[in-house]
Amino acid sequence: MPQSAAQLTAAEISRIAGVTRATVSNWRRRHPDFPAPVGGTDSSPAYDAEQVRTWLSERGQLPRRTPREELRDTLRTTGDEIGGPAVRLLPLLTALAGLDDSERALIAGSPEPRQWELLDRAMTENLTESSGVRGPLPDEVPATVLRSLLECVAADGVLAALDVLTEVISEDPETGTNPTPRPLAELMVSLLAPGEERFPKSVFDPACGAGGLLLAAAEAGAAEVFGQEVHDSLAALSSVRLDVASSAERVIRTGDSLRADAFPRLRAAGVVGVPPYGVRDWGHEDVAYDPRWVYGLPPKSESELAWVQHCLAHLEPGGRAVLLLPPGVAERASGRRIRSQLVRSGALRAVIGLPPGAAVPSHLGLHLWLLAAPDPEHREVAPVLFLQPPAEETALPPDSSGEQRASGRAALSWEALRERVLPAWRDFLADPEGFEAVPGVACARPAVDVLDENVDLTPRRQVHTGAGAVDPERRHDQVLRSWQRLQRAGSELLDSLDGPEWRSAGSEPAEWRSATVADLLRGGALELHRISTSGAAEETAGAEVAWRVLTSADVWEHAVPSGSTGQPPSETVEIAEGDVILPDTLKGLRQVPVRVATAEEAGALLGRQLYLLRPDPERLDAWFLAGFLGSEENTNSATTGSSILRLDAKRLRVPLVAPERQRGYGDAFRRLHAMRESARAVDRIAAEALRETTAGLTEGALLPPTDDSETESDVDYR
Repeated sequence: MPQSAAQLTAAEISRIAGVTRATVSNWRRRHPDFPAPVGGTDSSPAYDAEQVRTWLSERGQLPRRTPREELRDTLRTTGDEIGGPAVRLLPLLTALAGLDDSERALIAGSPEPRQWELLDRAMTENLTESSGVRGPLPDEVPATVLRSLLECVAADGVLAALDVLTEVISEDPETGTNPTPRPLAELMVSLLAPGEERFPKSVFDPACGAGGLLLAAAEAGAAEVFGQEVHDSLAALSSVRLDVASSAERVIRTGDSLRADAFPRLRAAGVVGVPPYGVRDWGHEDVAYDPRWVYGLPPKSESELAWVQHCLAHLEPGGRAVLLLPPGVAERASGRRIRSQLVRSGALRAVIGLPPGAAVPSHLGLHLWLLAAPDPEHREVAPVLFLQPPAEETALPPDSSGEQRASGRAALSWEALRERVLPAWRDFLADPEGFEAVPGVACARPAVDVLDENVDLTPRRQVHTGAGAVDPERRHDQVLRSWQRLQRAGSELLDSLDGPEWRSAGSEPAEWRSATVADLLRGGALELHRISTSGAAEETAGAEVAWRVLTSADVWEHAVPSGSTGQPPSETVEIAEGDVILPDTLKGLRQVPVRVATAEEAGALLGRQLYLLRPDPERLDAWFLAGFLGSEENTNSATTGSSILRLDAKRLRVPLVAPERQRGYGDAFRRLHAMRESARAVDRIAAEALRETTAGLTEGALLPPTDDSETESDVDYR
């Protein structure tokens, strides 16, 4: 069987070996027998996967992995095509699903000639035209991949192997999609029938991706599921997942749903979907006169409103649709006319704001739009439900699971989110006119209140401007918690000030020899990395592909990586714990921020206008390096330019002191960093307490402290 040469980057080697990127760099320098690069670039070389695995294994650096981990890593590091080998395994996995455990174990334990014979028989007997995939097994599937798959199936079952294939196929940047998180898929499906109603018999997803929503619908009780997907690999994956993991009848077709609807006559009882966001080339000119645009031709910039109308066109009378959409759809001026028609017709029933982190892009609070096929016999315009669950109500306490997002936000409690969303939706459906508002959280707004000049459907704005929007008790609790957090942060700051007594150097300052960063680079004590403008990926807000990027603004603002990119960069530098990062452009006379990368930042990509210095941990302490690089005297001497101040990192100087002394300085600089972080936390929490307290006073939810003898009365200032 032919096999494409597999290559590994340094980041992938560190992940396989369970070490940091700095350790891999150290291996390259100190071991002459470490495999030589076979591809990549000077700043991001690539190595032959088999040679690296052999080298690691001979030195005991290849950790024992579970069959799932082995399959995942083998698929990721085989061939040049991300997800390609995984897609070619789909027919085989479908065939294996039709066998019992003993038959699968027999195949996994057989020698290769007999193994191929048994596999061929399984595919002949278990693959049909309706399965959506056909055999025999393609010759280009490498033997290592096949062996890993069979071992995973034998040890953990077909569903476990299918989960790994789903993960790897979804990573392909060509598709530009991310699987819908399972808890979110289950929530969206639950909204189709939130009460005692029978679950919809038929469910349609017009952009089904990997099939997560359709699988959740099948598990919830749908007897028939229909899907369309523009990418062949995802359509095949969706078909196989439904075959293997559900008993529902399914029809999955390939194609562009907006340009070439594969189900023009389908009317389903339920529609769910996560359509692609921000697509301008969606066929605006090609389908301008399509009968689906009942509520108006969507502008070229409003592809999401085309998907909304496409879904409504596929609903049977009484059917419901649930779509996940970006927040801009609710407020952009270009979509105002269509939004107003959706409200007037009764097609839009609810908009639910989700907390950030519910789905990619994780920094945005996405919206769920709940739609219904309008009843032509019922002309009365129904109210619209707006729901914005409070972030503090749907967040897990940091110590309840140990989980914390890289952004610093607490992990999302899906159970709390469901408990807030589903009962409110049930109550609204039971009595839209009599729905009891929850101040600041949920309200049912009459259409006449929504249809102003903006037709802004943002839940947060609607629940904070509607009748009874302010709950004095809730606001009081928020303010009380803010001041309690401020007290704790202040105590932590005071604790950080209780440090060691700084010793005087005496009558003369300490002296040492120093070297430039350029000298240290030549000696191998440091590596210097940068991203060129031509090699950098465009940083895009709300990008679909979740590559985190540390931007120059993040460094200046002491923030977590906030950038994201929607395309695979041609040149990448993956940040590792212990890297020292600083900007290449100064902002006036401000001190240059120098940061030491933490474990939470490891794995993010380096953005433009930044230097990354990777010290050899045996020769340079990262905090020692960061402290001296960031001194004003040092940066001033390495700055060039007049109107735009550029920092030349190679001209920065570092003292030449023994590692033992470095660690003493490093501990001191780390302590100072902790003090600065505590001070920033106090400033941030104080601003939040000020905002919430001011809001409470101006809303009338809080009263200032007064003497008991004082009375309140209205005063006419005229």
